[in-house]
Amino acid sequence: MRIRTIAVTTAVIISTAALSACDPKATTPAGNPAPSGAASVPSASAKSSAAAPAKTATVPAFIGMGLQSAQDAAQAAGFAGLTSHDALGRARHQILDRDWQVCSQNYAAGKSIPVDTTLDFGAVKLEEKCPGTDQAPPKEAGATMPDFVGKSVKAAHAALPANTSVDSKDASQGRVIIIESNWQVCTQTPAAGAALNGQPVTFTAVKFGESCP
Repeated sequence: MRIRTIAVTTAVIISTAALSACDPKATTPAGNPAPSGAASVPSASAKSSAAAPAKTATVPAFIGMGLQSAQDAAQAAGFAGLTSHDALGRARHQILDRDWQVCSQNYAAGKSIPVDTTLDFGAVKLEEKCPGTDQAPPKEAGATMPDFVGKSVKAAHAALPANTSVDSKDASQGRVIIIESNWQVCTQTPAAGAALNGQPVTFTAVKFGESCP
């Protein structure tokens, strides 16, 4: 009988151990739940709250600086997105930045903005005076002819549809117009307000600083 009792007890112990191994809710000898072995994963909201805020910087005062110096100062302050435009509305490109001076900036000095913001400088050549306000180039032509008188030939040409035939002539001396941004429109055909439906456009012009005849 003693041998049989030992055998039965051993069988019970083995069965209990097997059930504990299969049961995910099995407890440890101390009575605590057995570890599952799965690591906890942070939720999306936790990741979002941990995201670093956008870096900001204070906008320096650029007006009155040479364009190249202004760009260098902007980069030193942490701004990488830089652009510039012709403050006189003549659609000139700022190819040699040292030949231009800053007249306006799109964000006021002292303002704190994200460093990935693009800074835009309105500029004129060193020998020119800044306008009271930036002169915008003419808007793109639609179904009617805009008024281009006083605008640069380049800006007027750029405002017309790309397939427009344009003939630009010197209004006074018969000179050849090569650099269109140096010339201002005196007359135009068709006239301002006329229907624009693909017909050729003619400008007469003089150089900036000259008077139209």
